[in-house]
Amino acid sequence: MKISYNWLKQYTNCSLSPEETADLLTFSGLEVEGIEKIESVKGGLEGVLIGEVKTCEKHPDADRLKVTTVDVGQSELLQIVCGAANVAAGQKVPVATVGTKIWTSETEFFEIKKSKIRGVASEGMICAEDELGLGNSHDGIMVLNPETKVGMLAKDYFQIEDDYCLEIGLTPNRSDAASHLGVARDLLAALNVRQNSSLKIEYPSVENFKVDNTTLPFTVKVENTVDCPRYSGIAIKGITVKESPDWLKNKLKTVGLRSINNIVDITNFVLMEMGQPLHAFDASQIPNRQVIVKQLPKDTKFTTLDEVERTLAGTELMICSTEGGMCIAGVFGGLKSGVNEQTTDVFLESAYFNPVSIRKTSKLHGLKTDASFRYERGGDPNITIYALKRAALLIKELAGGEIASEIIDVYPESIVNKEIKYSLKNLNAFAGKEIPVEMVKNILHSLEMPFKKISEDELLVSIPTNKVDVTRPCDLTEEILRIYGYNNIEIGEQLNSCLSYTKKPNPEKIQNIIADLLSDNGFSEIMNNSLSKAEYYENNPEFEEQSIVKILNPLSKELSVMRQTLVYSGLEVIAYNLNRKIANQKLYEFGKIYKKNAKADEKSSVTQKYQETKNLCLFMTGLQNPVNWKTESPKTDFYYLKSYAERIFKRLRIDLSKYAQETVENTTFGNAVAYKHKDSGKYLATVGVLHPKLLQKFDIKQEVFCAEINWDLVLKNLPNKEVEFRELPKFPEVKRDLALVVNKEVSFESFLKLANETEKHLLKKVSLFDIYEGDKIEKGKKSYAISFVLQDEEKTLTDKQIESVMSKLAKNFEEKLGAKIRA
Repeated sequence: MKISYNWLKQYTNCSLSPEETADLLTFSGLEVEGIEKIESVKGGLEGVLIGEVKTCEKHPDADRLKVTTVDVGQSELLQIVCGAANVAAGQKVPVATVGTKIWTSETEFFEIKKSKIRGVASEGMICAEDELGLGNSHDGIMVLNPETKVGMLAKDYFQIEDDYCLEIGLTPNRSDAASHLGVARDLLAALNVRQNSSLKIEYPSVENFKVDNTTLPFTVKVENTVDCPRYSGIAIKGITVKESPDWLKNKLKTVGLRSINNIVDITNFVLMEMGQPLHAFDASQIPNRQVIVKQLPKDTKFTTLDEVERTLAGTELMICSTEGGMCIAGVFGGLKSGVNEQTTDVFLESAYFNPVSIRKTSKLHGLKTDASFRYERGGDPNITIYALKRAALLIKELAGGEIASEIIDVYPESIVNKEIKYSLKNLNAFAGKEIPVEMVKNILHSLEMPFKKISEDELLVSIPTNKVDVTRPCDLTEEILRIYGYNNIEIGEQLNSCLSYTKKPNPEKIQNIIADLLSDNGFSEIMNNSLSKAEYYENNPEFEEQSIVKILNPLSKELSVMRQTLVYSGLEVIAYNLNRKIANQKLYEFGKIYKKNAKADEKSSVTQKYQETKNLCLFMTGLQNPVNWKTESPKTDFYYLKSYAERIFKRLRIDLSKYAQETVENTTFGNAVAYKHKDSGKYLATVGVLHPKLLQKFDIKQEVFCAEINWDLVLKNLPNKEVEFRELPKFPEVKRDLALVVNKEVSFESFLKLANETEKHLLKKVSLFDIYEGDKIEKGKKSYAISFVLQDEEKTLTDKQIESVMSKLAKNFEEKLGAKIRA
């Protein structure tokens, strides 16, 4: 939220600098995230002085140029070559001296320098209106009042006022501070505590408000008093819609609002001043002068001010005439009822709407306005008349006209201040120190919270209706302490700690081990939103429609469901990087996926209705290694990714012999291998290449390999035993190879399992180093070249022992797997 420093000073009457103001607001709970200098005229007319043209003669070498001498209050006259036709001796003019920056746009400028124009020296520039940013005219130089003092700063003559914009990070609960008066209240409260003073806000006066006549009466009917507890309005006739004065345009410019016309600018001014949204209707567009607050039927078409036709859901609160909708209440105005240059009479609305209703409507139509920003956080129902009077007086001042109706105020049930019994003893116990009673009273008084003492230790505090977040004693404690200053509460010298026992294995530690492993091997970690697009899962055979977890109130269509896989968000990252010429990528992500249990009923608990699983996803695409001049890097392939997936399992000592490898082919994976537990049937991981059609949806034109690992299952299958360390064997190992011809359907895993069953003591390692299918191999067969490592940890192996083991292995391979030793 943007706050004008100069605007704020009008209500506080204090001499703090912008930086001091920002610090004080930050320490009182309104964090100022930035300070920006705002100039009503770019450059602030720095270096521009008021001068008097002493002489004006024709340039010797140019018919359209003149050579002037100008007095700008310095010791010597300046010689300036000027091309304006209206320059003449005796004129008072604005002069840009050497070094002045003349801004041609918000980002571009040129600097005035000593120069020669057609051979004649020139030491400045006599300026036109548009050159100084004071208007659009370039008919000639500006000729000022003859009484103007020579040497006067142009910024003083034109009353150029610099301002500072304070960017406040307003939290959703602080609707009371969504205005300049609200911020001023907190500022003075904090200042009163630090200076032990009793400064008060200087509220704008509305004492001069009076009804001029009742020649333009209106009637208001509120059909939905739940969503509209209060509706106030007034009619003003005979106005002139025109451009706003500079002071008003500058104030709105500082807080980031564009000037439209004097009527709309006044409603925006009051909104920013006191936080009460207003809306001005063209009275001629309200048939029968009757305003009705109600819902319109579902599927009604309504065109808003931005010329977009919207379809109503039937739940939106609407401001209507007898012939249809005029405005989406508290959110956005209608096209036909807005104020324009032909408007002469207006109906001014000031209302209080139910925050829940406004929030739902705003999100339903994706409309975020300054009015909805304040309404959906909770406004002040008891400020509507004050804001109405303030705006009406400004309209009479800037647009003329007369107040032509009584104030209409539909307020069936008054909303009154809440009262809270507050214990000072509890405050001191919570703060850890004794806060003087007089200081507490000063804070409450400064925050405009009336109170009375009901006992020695207790106050009865009346909470104003603008403080929607203060409903309990603990809320009141927060208000007092933030104004008192959390930095004023000393940190005690005593340090307390407690011992905690972490159950092993520690999931966070295990995750960090694998994250370090992957990062050390060139992977980059990515983190994506758990919310995803519904279109990824709708009509997708991989995911049941009933299992989709939908968001009831999504921020956008791109964030409307909870993700059921990490693959889609990972592909979004890959596509983003590819579009920025990053072709070689190795990525990983730890994240949760969400699924709804279709079998759960309404009586089921949350954990029964929804399933939350943590996964680890690896992605690879492009080359395995960066390109260099010495070696050519191979492309990423299935086996390269599979090696990293199995390296993770190996690092965590997960026994893969308990998992069968199944071939998978679906709409996500074009070709993949799934690791399925032989006993439980649960899938530990799926590793493979993603389907080309899936990649096409993300506009990815190169292969992407992916490994999706069930991380929760990984943690459950970690070995219970700690790693045991032992000495390295003193005796050498022996390596023997076998070339075995088998049927094509026989897997290497079968050899590995049978070898370990055949020799459990001496066999240390079995590895496959070649697969051959060619002319010398019978059709339907293939040749495995397998290496066996043997070792006895107590003595050196003899040839006889080695041959015995190898013969036993060869015999079992032949009998049980149908293998034949290849010559």
